[in-house]
Amino acid sequence: MTTALPPTLDDRLPRYQQLRDLFAAAVADGRWRPGEAIPPEDSLAATHEVAVGTVRKALAVLVAEGMLERRQGRGTFVRRGSFGNALARFFRMTDAKGRPMRPVSRILSRQVLPASAEVAEHLGVADGAPIIALTRLRLVDGAPLLFEEVHLPRDPFALLMDLPFAEFGDLLYPLYETACGKVVASARETIRFGMPPAAAAAALGIDAGVPTAIIDRVAFGFDQAPLEFRRSYGPAERFSYSIDIR
Repeated sequence: MTTALPPTLDDRLPRYQQLRDLFAAAVADGRWRPGEAIPPEDSLAATHEVAVGTVRKALAVLVAEGMLERRQGRGTFVRRGSFGNALARFFRMTDAKGRPMRPVSRILSRQVLPASAEVAEHLGVADGAPIIALTRLRLVDGAPLLFEEVHLPRDPFALLMDLPFAEFGDLLYPLYETACGKVVASARETIRFGMPPAAAAAALGIDAGVPTAIIDRVAFGFDQAPLEFRRSYGPAERFSYSIDIR
């Protein structure tokens, strides 16, 4: 007799597809964490009373989807998203000698606000629902590079309201994982140019009438639920777009 599957799974699907959904849920809810190895295939097969080949087929689907990755001789791991160098695709981050530099971050403000219609749409919450709003300045070699408005649904990220600014660090996504158990798996970005709001212009040290690059990013969890909406403003003269086309 096979192990009963959770009622949320569709028993009309092939068994490997049911296992794929079950394993994906383990990643989405944090039981299988990014960067960690998942249980061996034979162990999963025994737990769910299926053939190893069925488990292997389910895992292959998740590898193809980018949720898992195989490491030669080490096993299968939950893939950890790589966003640390995202800014380098859009802005020159080098010193006077052309050497790459990593930006540092400074939290400027933090508050709970009602979501505007635009923010609510991006986060998938009700218009006016409470959200956490952060403003952040990112600097390279001491010079402002980006002014960011970060919006988060309040309840999943409530612990951030009590965290000292000094503990936020330079990257937010690792903080979301360690402090709130929320893992960013993917993101969608839109780039345009326009006039910055007064707060962004002041923080960047530019005139309010000077155009900036504006980057909107919505970050998603493994279950494709929106976790963050971020709007970043950066000096247009430092903008450079780079992509490999094959």
